[in-house]
Amino acid sequence: MLTKRRLFVFLSDTLLISIALCLAFLLRFDFSIPQQQQELFWECLLVVMIVKPLVFLVTGLHTNLWRYASIQDAVEIFKSVTLSSILAVSAVFFLRQFSPIPRSIFVLDWFLLFAFMAASRLVWRFWRETYIVSRSSEGPRTLIVGAGEAGSMLIKEIWRQPHSAYNVCGFVDDDYEKKGMKLHGLPVLGATKQLKSIIVDNDIEDVIIAMPSADGKTIKGIMDLCKNASVTFKTLPSIGELIDGTLTVSQIKNVEIEDLLGREPVQLDRALIGAYLSGKRVLVTGAGGSIGSEISRQIALFNPQKLILLDQAETPLYEIEKELMARFPDERILPLVVDVRDRDLVMQAFKEFAPEVVFHAAAYKHVPMMEYNPSQAVLNNVFGSRNIADAAHTFKVHNLVMISTDKAVNPTNVMGATKRAAEMYIQALSRTSSTKFTTVRFGNVLGSNGSVIPLFKEQIAKGGPVTVTDKRIIRYFMTIPEATQLVLQAGCIGTGSEILVLDMGDPVRIIDLAEELIRLSGLTPYEDIDIVVTGLRPGEKLFEELLIDGEGILSTVHDKIKLLAPVHIDMGPIKSELDTLFAAARSNSVHDLIESLKRLVPEFRPTYSFIGDAPTIFQRVRPDLFSKSSTSAKVLPLRKH
Repeated sequence: MLTKRRLFVFLSDTLLISIALCLAFLLRFDFSIPQQQQELFWECLLVVMIVKPLVFLVTGLHTNLWRYASIQDAVEIFKSVTLSSILAVSAVFFLRQFSPIPRSIFVLDWFLLFAFMAASRLVWRFWRETYIVSRSSEGPRTLIVGAGEAGSMLIKEIWRQPHSAYNVCGFVDDDYEKKGMKLHGLPVLGATKQLKSIIVDNDIEDVIIAMPSADGKTIKGIMDLCKNASVTFKTLPSIGELIDGTLTVSQIKNVEIEDLLGREPVQLDRALIGAYLSGKRVLVTGAGGSIGSEISRQIALFNPQKLILLDQAETPLYEIEKELMARFPDERILPLVVDVRDRDLVMQAFKEFAPEVVFHAAAYKHVPMMEYNPSQAVLNNVFGSRNIADAAHTFKVHNLVMISTDKAVNPTNVMGATKRAAEMYIQALSRTSSTKFTTVRFGNVLGSNGSVIPLFKEQIAKGGPVTVTDKRIIRYFMTIPEATQLVLQAGCIGTGSEILVLDMGDPVRIIDLAEELIRLSGLTPYEDIDIVVTGLRPGEKLFEELLIDGEGILSTVHDKIKLLAPVHIDMGPIKSELDTLFAAARSNSVHDLIESLKRLVPEFRPTYSFIGDAPTIFQRVRPDLFSKSSTSAKVLPLRKH
């Protein structure tokens, strides 16, 4: 559509076309066009005023935004001016036939038109950024940490804003050669170790960390310096979020706890992943959950032939389907409302849609909730996983990746035991199946539904207190994108029956996490927000483990994925015990269910410890732990790891 602005740009370019040709003739004939050349001038003017504007319309030069004029715009101008000049010259020579024509006129015309058009864009951008959009701001005096590509993009984007919230005074960078240099006219004032003195000397009020590829240790060090200098600090998104090369001021965000995990960004072998996902029919179970939905987003980037989203929860499934359809309108996204516990429906879905790759993320994962509902944990996590695995085997799926957890290692809770039982069944089935079964085991995922970070944020927003179950408790953590990217990578590494363990860095004390999150909220732990120790919840461990006895760690082609040598498991005994387990689950016989789980998973040792009485619902569903004359829990010793 030719808006007023585009019409103005088009008319301006047309005027420049005529000026360039007139000036080319004047320069060629020393500003006095001979009488015999005037007819040529008018013919050339007529041709270029018809041909060149048409070419500019077709190439869409009038649609580019002058305020963002760049090298790419100069390239587009070069192409359009060159093409239009070739067509115009060809038309003039055709009309004049064999009449002599000074060729230097057309060279001058091309050069002048290109220069005029490029200059018009750059002059407008310079004028706007210098006089219309003032580089000074009433916002806080701001320092940018990082004088690299991200810092350069950031300052340019800040200056483009008519009412910027940041008054940038300079940069800080650890590259010694940049000390004393200027980036876009602003000085590099020193290195990060001098940050506190630079902040004081320059009256800095705000710091933006423009280092999207920095690890958590570096970010935390800068953050501590900012806190010591009593200034606020923000950061840019991770390098993965800036992969398209764009950046806006709205992407500046407060430092999140995820920024402080201390790991290098995950580097994927995209060619290897694309080889088994691109053009394939891919099914994701639990697609509406936090992990399943992110897996679906990542898969969609690899252009599968069909992406089948399977979940029993209608609303989350609707949300992820709507999101993916908006982002990937050309891809075939198929939502299926199917409960993995419904064996017939699962088999029907596999038969009808014939998936080639399956990611099994459907599971109940909340430890205390599954202690209260052990039958549902068994039916969903074990029976549902068996249904998916059997369907994959029956319909000859090429790859199946099951998401497991570190809680499956020496489990002390029902959830962990059910995930271990599912692991064992899949390992046993893989021995006789053409399907390549891979299990991926990782720890807690920051930001997932029901995880500790959203809970802490909610508690802080309410003014506290923040609740921690035990001061000694530690956990491994990953971000959702990090976990799901490594799951995709793991799917093309294993050869079948292995369990892959993801590198989750060093374990983190939950109480340290709570304290840091309070500080990131601009508050002081134990003063503004109290932290209360509530005692371990049903089935909760102090420490999580990654290995079961007999599992040896082997390296893989990816440095963040380790392979556990599979333990030999026969299907016969497992299948028989699973029938007993499912019968107990269907009849909600908790005692029989627990005993069956113990036989199936010998390392399962349910141990509980409470401060005061156990929750009432726990007393009801686990009567084997309570005497008839007392409602207090038997205080059992915690496992030592």
